[in-house]
Amino acid sequence: MNLPDYSFLSAPLWLVTVLHIVTLTLHFLAMNFILGGIVVVLLGKFSEKWQHPTVQKLVKFLPNAMAATITFGVAPLLFVQLVFAKQIYSASIVSSWLWLMIVVVAIVVYYLLYASSFRSGRTGKTGGTCLILALIGLLYISFVYSSVFSLAEQPELYRSLYAGSQSGLVVNTEIGSYIFRWLHMLLGALTVGSFFAGVVSRDNEGAFAIAKIFYLYGMVAAMVLGLIYLFTMGEYILPFMRSAAVWWLVVSTVLSLGSLHFFFKKRFVVSGLMLIVSLLGMVTIRHAVRLIHLDGIFDPASLPMKPQWSIFIVFLLCFLIAAGLVWYMMRLYLSDRSQTA
Repeated sequence: MNLPDYSFLSAPLWLVTVLHIVTLTLHFLAMNFILGGIVVVLLGKFSEKWQHPTVQKLVKFLPNAMAATITFGVAPLLFVQLVFAKQIYSASIVSSWLWLMIVVVAIVVYYLLYASSFRSGRTGKTGGTCLILALIGLLYISFVYSSVFSLAEQPELYRSLYAGSQSGLVVNTEIGSYIFRWLHMLLGALTVGSFFAGVVSRDNEGAFAIAKIFYLYGMVAAMVLGLIYLFTMGEYILPFMRSAAVWWLVVSTVLSLGSLHFFFKKRFVVSGLMLIVSLLGMVTIRHAVRLIHLDGIFDPASLPMKPQWSIFIVFLLCFLIAAGLVWYMMRLYLSDRSQTA
């Protein structure tokens, strides 16, 4: 009996790559809103915090953002596995129980965000506890993802880890290869969360001042950690500097600083567009770093292509509908100025 061969691409590599980067950027936008928004709510010195209009509006929107995070998170995971199936499957097997627990933790976080939303404006203690637990869950999910995806770039390491233990409870032991990248992502999430907090509180100077503080310090810290991660790449830093990714880094950095400038001036459309393109650039850089790590080990261009256009058309239609609905929800959310006055 001959087993079917799934070692092929069902669309051109450039198309799969573009769809992966775009959908992952949208996933990060929604996820960063949740993670950063929770931090702003918990640490921001709002007057009468849990009765503050900005806090209530942020907390009430968190469950919707979680739905968008999950919706936009499925597609990039499928696209990256379409190309790097063997690497990601092998790495996830090493951390299998930790990987599978992501689903459980995500469900619990979803319920915690709803619980906090329902308690919004009534009592801060219960709602705050739910948000803290949800934040811990999100940190767990993001850390496991960082561990597994960085491990997928190190075939020799996941072979040795699996040979040493098949418990499924092993994380990437080369923590220096991804810890600063993970922290950079978390602080980047803080900037996205504070951006939305600023949009919501645009008519409340006290709350907007809090959002500006988080946006400024979050962006500066994210840039510092990004540079630290760059210099911990070791032997891969020279190939990175010689690749087009370094130009994406320059453009993304400039756009981030421009976004900060226009955010302080309350020009949110320009600031938001700059922030989104900057995040798109960071996702592109992340993809380039993966290719650099796997250079000489695996070449995605070597995979044969067997087009399955009907599947991609169905995906595209569903994706556009989902994106349209999310955009409509965001317009309703951001256009309601009555709660920010």
